Amino acid sequence: MYGKAFAPEYQGALGAKLGVNSSYEEVLAAAVRARAEAQSPLERARAALAAGEANRRLGRVEAAGAAWRDSYRNAREAGDSGAMGWALWSGGTLARQCGALPLARRLLTHAVALADGADRLAHGYALAGLAETGRIQGDYAAVADLHEQLLAQARAHGEPRHAVWALSGIAQMHRNTGDLPKALALFEECVAIAAAADDSRGHAWSLRGVADVRSAQGETDPALELLSEAEAICRTMDLAAALAYNHKMRGNVLFRAGRYGQARKMYALALREFTEMEEPRGRALAALGLAKSRSRIGRDHVETLAELDVLERELRRIGLREALRTLTAFRDEVTARWAAETDGLLDGATMRLTPVARATS
Repeated sequence: MYGKAFAPEYQGALGAKLGVNSSYEEVLAAAVRARAEAQSPLERARAALAAGEANRRLGRVEAAGAAWRDSYRNAREAGDSGAMGWALWSGGTLARQCGALPLARRLLTHAVALADGADRLAHGYALAGLAETGRIQGDYAAVADLHEQLLAQARAHGEPRHAVWALSGIAQMHRNTGDLPKALALFEECVAIAAAADDSRGHAWSLRGVADVRSAQGETDPALELLSEAEAICRTMDLAAALAYNHKMRGNVLFRAGRYGQARKMYALALREFTEMEEPRGRALAALGLAKSRSRIGRDHVETLAELDVLERELRRIGLREALRTLTAFRDEVTARWAAETDGLLDGATMRLTPVARATS
């Protein structure tokens, strides 16, 4: 049904040199050379697009932002709507990575319009970006059909990367709404498709999805093994963001298993990684996991609740509905524990005071 995975974001001469599994340092070096050798605005646009994607994947946000804007300016000078669509897709993807979800939706919407009829793949990638952005925001009703449409298109054209993206999104929605068996089946299908297509990046992300669901089903050690397998791929390909999300997921798995001290260390590692690459969404999610872990190993309830208040504002700013639901549930748990402990202390104090009160009455 599917062919081998390819990377249409590497275009022109770069497309002949680079593939879906090229390391991002390699991509960046090739893009810099191509930019220096470019003889036309379109060639410069293509080189800048590749540089933007490499920098984004490496967590170099400022350089990625400059590159996609340069790509768009050159594509506009060339009068190429498809190339402009690719540049805005890159910018929208970067905005989503940085937690600027409303901006991501605007850029990706413009990318869809520009690429429509001009570049089928750019159009599909931009639609996939819109679907993923809506899913991250928790707007499942708005994007569920879009995921299914993208999956149908991917299957019709034999495009494994699009199939993995669409299936992963559908799987994540099932996972978040509690249908773990369905989510597991879809993530495992993603693993099979990515492996057969030699798509290492898609393989790593899909393994992370399987690990998440298996952990939620109580299979801690198999989940950790899957994450180790995915981590090796991330390190080989210089996938900085994917590696940070892998570490954050390892924290999730350890937290569910009640191994709170280990979870705290993994969340702290992920938080540092997200902070270094200026990724607010990942940083907020890792900070939430860290707050939960520290609370479970005895942190003061007042300090925990104050931290959750700060995190709630950040999650609302970004627009992460699923994470907000998690935060609210944990806040309720902390408040209930605090109330129970306070009641117990008051009861104990009353029992100790009663004999004294009688003696002096």
